[in-house]
Amino acid sequence: MRGYTVSEVAKLSGVSVRALHHYDQIGLLKPADVGANGYRYYGRDELLRLQQILFHREIGFPLDEIGKVLDAPDFDRMAALKAHRAKLEAQARRTRRLVRTIDETLAALQGATTMDDKAMYRGFDPEKQAGYEAWLVERYGGDMQARIDASKVATKDATQADFDRMMAQADEIEEALAKAMVDGLPAASEAVQAIVARHCAWVGGSWSGTPTRDAYIGLADLYCEHPDFRARYDGRAAGLTDYLTEAMRIYAAQALS
Repeated sequence: MRGYTVSEVAKLSGVSVRALHHYDQIGLLKPADVGANGYRYYGRDELLRLQQILFHREIGFPLDEIGKVLDAPDFDRMAALKAHRAKLEAQARRTRRLVRTIDETLAALQGATTMDDKAMYRGFDPEKQAGYEAWLVERYGGDMQARIDASKVATKDATQADFDRMMAQADEIEEALAKAMVDGLPAASEAVQAIVARHCAWVGGSWSGTPTRDAYIGLADLYCEHPDFRARYDGRAAGLTDYLTEAMRIYAAQALS
């Protein structure tokens, strides 16, 4: 049987060859056939399964959960696609609301119109942020709520330029970690720990100071266990969530009190 090779599937889908090999190893996406030359070949069924993997990953499912969903006896591909479509439509509506908020704010800043203060926040998702905070408070209790409140006070005067700068820094840190992982550097290596030190400092910039050991480990738990964060990091590079959180825990044990 002749189908698409791994490199051809990578070009079609945008999924890296490394990720496809990983999916094969964990049984998430097996090739239809393996040739005598050792090449993996994928057919249409495998391409459709990969599409489902990407859809589920897009909405925050970890890889092990995706496998369980797709392998369930009652899995219905048509029903799944319809559900994905409905979710994406909801996201698109929210995105359109955010775009309108931007346009209205620009018009107000240029003096073309006036804008009610509350209108500046249309389209944002306070429920999602509240959910993250509730998760942390429920999981760790103690003074976690006080820490969250202090973080809000510390960042209340931040400008859009401050926010953009922080997001650019986060992107640089995550890219460096993904490269270190692909290059095979251990999470405990000096080079990786130096990157995590930057990450810890970045976190401290949005909190009320350098996180404690327990708080930083708690953040690692949040990244690892919450599907939104797992989707974010694994979306950058397969396996990055576990690699990052392992490195964070090592750093916390060695460098934080």
